[in-house]
Amino acid sequence: MHVDASRPPPEYTKYRTAPRLLRRGPRDGGSLLDELRRGRGADAPPLGGAPAPQPGPAGPGAPPPEAPGRRRLPLPWRPRRRGPISVGRVVKWIVLAVLGWLALSLVLFLISAQLQQGDLSGKVSLAGAGYPLTSANTILVLGSDQRTKGSKEPGASTSGPSRSDSIMLMRVGGGRSARLSIPRDTVVDIPGHGRNKINAAYAFGGPALAVQTIEQYLGIKVNHLIEVDFANFPQLIDAMGGIDYEGGCVVSRINGGFKNGGYTLRLKKGKTHIDGKQALALARTRHNDCNARESDLTRARRQQKILSAMKSRLVSPYAFPRLPFIAWNTPKALKSDMGGPTLLGLFGALATGGSPPTRILKPDGFEQAPGGGAGLHVSDAEKQRDVARFLKG
Repeated sequence: MHVDASRPPPEYTKYRTAPRLLRRGPRDGGSLLDELRRGRGADAPPLGGAPAPQPGPAGPGAPPPEAPGRRRLPLPWRPRRRGPISVGRVVKWIVLAVLGWLALSLVLFLISAQLQQGDLSGKVSLAGAGYPLTSANTILVLGSDQRTKGSKEPGASTSGPSRSDSIMLMRVGGGRSARLSIPRDTVVDIPGHGRNKINAAYAFGGPALAVQTIEQYLGIKVNHLIEVDFANFPQLIDAMGGIDYEGGCVVSRINGGFKNGGYTLRLKKGKTHIDGKQALALARTRHNDCNARESDLTRARRQQKILSAMKSRLVSPYAFPRLPFIAWNTPKALKSDMGGPTLLGLFGALATGGSPPTRILKPDGFEQAPGGGAGLHVSDAEKQRDVARFLKG
């Protein structure tokens, strides 16, 4: 090979690899040399004479090429696109709302029941029993006939001790479900007071003597006591949105009727939607102008219809939106020795125990009551037969 010695040797430019610290640039993570190449143009060869790599053809689904020298940065604040609301998500929120509504109602019921428990707790001697939802319990329900001052209703007490307006026994829990009503004019032996109408026991000694008299008369033990507070009874019915009552024609004048500052009730025969005031007047009705032959037995049956109508309302769809109001007002309409959890178990047993017919002690004649007036006499055979059916449930 011939070399021309007269020509000077060629000069070479030396390049060094960029340090690691300079390999990251501010744009896309490339080296500083790449930044310099971008400044010279996208098509310019890289420093050192090597040809610039050419981008290959875009494959299927590949993103479009970006503009030279620019890169779209991801935006973390950009909102995410969500798909359409699924049926499962809607059902989930509905279930949560229903559970929350039920939990609120339960808490209100327990608080209200605990506040009302002090009215009878420790004042009455009662036989012990298991939890009402799982064990058989005998519940005595009493209603007082005391009225407001100025009442002109015959036989109604406005001051002092009042007589029990209604007397009913319920057998619930442990698969038992039975009801037994005692006519208020039934003549019995009252401890310490001799022979008298059974409703006088409440006037003589309050709920304690009433329990003692009924236990002695029927030969059974009472486990719990409930007094219906007629002052708050209308609020409970109104909290339910009223009830549907079905029965015969009723025209009665409570506390002397509207003309005397009382209340006049008029119901047609058949099914009628009634509010709290009408339900209270119906439960108190002694003399019905539509049927003068009605007696205390008729009134006891009418009261049972009211209780059944209340139960039907509670298990209907109309009650669900009103559950918190019903839960708060129910214990206020009842005075009981039971606290919130026990009372809740009682209502659970009533709801699951069905609606048994209410048996009424049938009198076989009349008996002279002290102080004048005729009372009702019930034979021992009738009493024992009804008590046996009641305990059997």
